[in-house]
Amino acid sequence: MAGHEYTDPADRKRPVAEPTAADPLAADELRPHPCDPAFKHGVVVGFDGSTSSERALAYAVGMAARSRSGLIIVHVANRLPTTVWAGCEPPVFVDVPDHRTEVLGLELACSDFLAEVPWILVERGGDICHELEEVGREYEADAIVVGSTHGLLSRVFGSVAGRLAKRAQRPVVVIP
Repeated sequence: MAGHEYTDPADRKRPVAEPTAADPLAADELRPHPCDPAFKHGVVVGFDGSTSSERALAYAVGMAARSRSGLIIVHVANRLPTTVWAGCEPPVFVDVPDHRTEVLGLELACSDFLAEVPWILVERGGDICHELEEVGREYEADAIVVGSTHGLLSRVFGSVAGRLAKRAQRPVVVIP
C-alpha cells in the first residue's frame, strides 16, 4: 500500500497534553474560537427592522467604516412563554422558529449602504440585552449600537437601550 497507514480512525481525537505557560500556542489551540476573527473588535448593532433600529444600523455602518472594522448585526428572535399545566412550576420558554431573521437577512443583503463595510448577521434567542452583550463579549466589540424606543411597554418595563446601558461592559450608543 502506498503512502502512510493510519491505525486509528481519522475521526478519533488524539489525547493532548495539558498546555503549560511555556507553550502559549498549545493553550490557544484548545480554547474555542466562537466567532470569525475578521469581525473581532467590530461594532455590534441590534436590528429588528423597526425605524429606530434602521437609524441605529445607519449610524453603526458609519461607525464601522470610520474605524475600519466589521459590523455584527444581531437579531434576537422571539421566545414565547408557554404555560406549564402541571402545578405551580415556573413558565417554560420555548424557541419559536422566527423566519423574520431570514427576511431581514435578505433585505440587508440587497441594501446598498452595507457595501461600505464587511458585515454578518447573527441570530440569537432570549433576552435582548443579555444577547447583545453576549455577542459583544464574544466578538470583543468596541461598541454596541441600539435604537431608542418610545412606547408604553418601554416606560413600564424599561427600554432595551436603558437596561443595556446600565449593565454593559462596553460602550453603548443609543440612537434616538
